[in-house]
Amino acid sequence: MDRLEEYKGKKVLIVGLAKSGLAAAKLLHRSGAEVTVNDGKEAVKEDASLQEIENLGIRLVTGDHPLSLLDEPFSVIVKNPGIPYHHPFIEKAVEKNFNIITEIELAAALCEGTMVAITGSNGKTTTTSLIQAIFKKDHREAAVAGNIGKVACEVAPQIKKNQIMVTEVSSFQLKGIQQFRPKVGVLLNIFDAHLDYHGSRNDYEQSKAKLFQNMTKEDAAVYNYDQKEVKRIAERSGAALVPFSTSSVCEGGAYIKDGMFYFKTEPVMALDRASLPGAHNKENMLAAIAAAKVLGASNEAIESALSDFHGIEHRLEFSGIVNGRKIYNDSKATNMLSTQKAIEAFEEPVVLLAGGLDRGNTFDDLIDSFQKIKAIVAYGQTRDKLAASAQEAGVTEIHRTEFLEDAVDKGFQLSESGDVLLLSPACASWDQFQTFEERGRTFIECVGKYR
Repeated sequence: MDRLEEYKGKKVLIVGLAKSGLAAAKLLHRSGAEVTVNDGKEAVKEDASLQEIENLGIRLVTGDHPLSLLDEPFSVIVKNPGIPYHHPFIEKAVEKNFNIITEIELAAALCEGTMVAITGSNGKTTTTSLIQAIFKKDHREAAVAGNIGKVACEVAPQIKKNQIMVTEVSSFQLKGIQQFRPKVGVLLNIFDAHLDYHGSRNDYEQSKAKLFQNMTKEDAAVYNYDQKEVKRIAERSGAALVPFSTSSVCEGGAYIKDGMFYFKTEPVMALDRASLPGAHNKENMLAAIAAAKVLGASNEAIESALSDFHGIEHRLEFSGIVNGRKIYNDSKATNMLSTQKAIEAFEEPVVLLAGGLDRGNTFDDLIDSFQKIKAIVAYGQTRDKLAASAQEAGVTEIHRTEFLEDAVDKGFQLSESGDVLLLSPACASWDQFQTFEERGRTFIECVGKYR
């Protein structure tokens, strides 16, 4: 905690509460800072986070982001990553030259152990969990944090020098980093995402690139050799380069050759021993192998972890066989690319359940993938758009429902023993559910009727 000594007695503003804001507020309060929390939502008595803040005696300003707060001499503003930099309050704070950070900056300052940070448009959570699983099999202490599990600045103070912190980080967090420097940085891929937040593809790429910004040759940049944007970013960094590839032999990193996973010139394990389906998961596993080997993991630990690992909840999660149908819950697939990869993971006939919040886009990017499915049940706000793309793809069984619950029933009618019944929505959940987790749980509950 002595690393936060610089904040003792200083005025600190937390903008945006949620999990990261709450964790940062508690941490800085314990360090002796004079903390103010500002959240745009009106205070609700039932909100446990607000009650906790009030019980600590922390000043709370809710219902708006008043510009008058910026007349106060705050030493630092800790911004919730979900609040964009083009928000008027943040723009004014930048104009007034306030020091603005996010909570991963605090986490980096507090972590005494080895930090592994993973980012990318897709695959972050799976890769993060794989890396932790490998170290656990290697009998080494490894905790996950960030967008998966606990907030990074909540976990970091507990990490000792001989321990590992495996942290999933987003472009929202990386955009504003200053000194954040992991020992191993993993950049999986970059696709169009969060453009409403970043404003442009260029800004999104630059934010992801900041993962490597402060790294030196003492650190390792693990990167996707097969994606030119990622390769370009990595090669500009000052870190030791550790590529991974599904299509090339990268003898400085991780790759596949003769049915084996390799690291450098060393065979690690047989490809068919790995448990996760799909080409995209080969990338995730290669990235995890590269990061783990850089930090000395044994081949035995890697093989044990990758053969036992059956995915993350709601991320192409195998949910059992029901009446002969293989059930997969991919509720986390909130964009087209994730759904495309989910469909391509299977050789069996796929009955797809897809739909959700309408963000104004078409689904033309899924037409090629739709040519491989047996049937689609499109539900929610986007059902007509999804059905139109499926029709263009030549799918003969196209059905629409308003609600996911009805889509599950129709999916069982359309499928038969040996088929895959796949929930992979390609859309955010917010037309019917508060989170993708709630959507996934609802899917599993509906499937349960047929067990």
